[in-house]
Amino acid sequence: FGCDLIIGKASWNTPLSEIEDEMVDISRDCDALLGTSNRSCPISRNIMAANPDLRIVSKCTSGVDDVDVEAATEMGILVCYAPTESNCNGTAEGTVAMILARLKKTIERDRTIKSGNWRDTGLMGRYLGRRDTDGYPGLTLGVIGLGRIGSRLCELMAPWHMRIIACDPYVPDQKFSHYGVKKVDLDTLLAESDIVSMHCVTTPETLNLMNAARFARMKPSAIFINTARGANVNEAALIEALEKNVIAGAAIDAFQEEPIAAGSPLRTLGDKVTLSAHMVAYNESYGAGDGGIGPGYRWAAQAVLPALS
Repeated sequence: FGCDLIIGKASWNTPLSEIEDEMVDISRDCDALLGTSNRSCPISRNIMAANPDLRIVSKCTSGVDDVDVEAATEMGILVCYAPTESNCNGTAEGTVAMILARLKKTIERDRTIKSGNWRDTGLMGRYLGRRDTDGYPGLTLGVIGLGRIGSRLCELMAPWHMRIIACDPYVPDQKFSHYGVKKVDLDTLLAESDIVSMHCVTTPETLNLMNAARFARMKPSAIFINTARGANVNEAALIEALEKNVIAGAAIDAFQEEPIAAGSPLRTLGDKVTLSAHMVAYNESYGAGDGGIGPGYRWAAQAVLPALS
């Protein structure tokens, strides 16, 4: 297409200040910025101001909370993202895997066998679905955010015959009906759910949405899943809730700071928490081994090309 491509070289372990310096240097020569999630270095005003001719910031992943959209608007820079089935549905599938791993204790059972032991009756799983034979009502799944990912999660879990409730003030009531879930407020969701799964982007309303008071509203037997954004969760409050058995467990794919610090208490909580390096959406795509976000890159690139023509 007659474009020069410049690829940033900073790694996850590069200090934030150095990453921003590199991004500023790159931006001086670029009319467009294209990439994946930028949790390690948000696209700041400084980065976008480095080149007065910068026209577009295009991401291959969902959400624009890692871009200073207000600054971009002031500068007349277009910001867009590519919420493809590959990354959205991949996240929903990964969430199901995390839920099942927590409730069926697959990781703990595997470790028990590999350490030379056998059946541990303390590693009983939990039955998810409703049973008609003995009147077992099944577990309740609470979904915070009924967007693309939350909706797909509801579809995937529906055959398990669980009770599914959801909270999202920004979608119409008919969407709850379409996916067969009951609309509730956040306090009700937290109080009634056995599994609380977060699926909302970071906005002023969702920043630290899950805090100490909200974890305290959950059942002591409940588990918390976050495959959305780390900024939506007060991490210190989550750690305390796990340490003090306010909730039974958690599975986390997104963190306040990434990578998490070597000394983070999350690394020492053992079986109370399952950790993933913000890669639940990364799956092989079309057998190409491209990280599963290849379609997102194509969408993002398709947004860039008209802006440069």
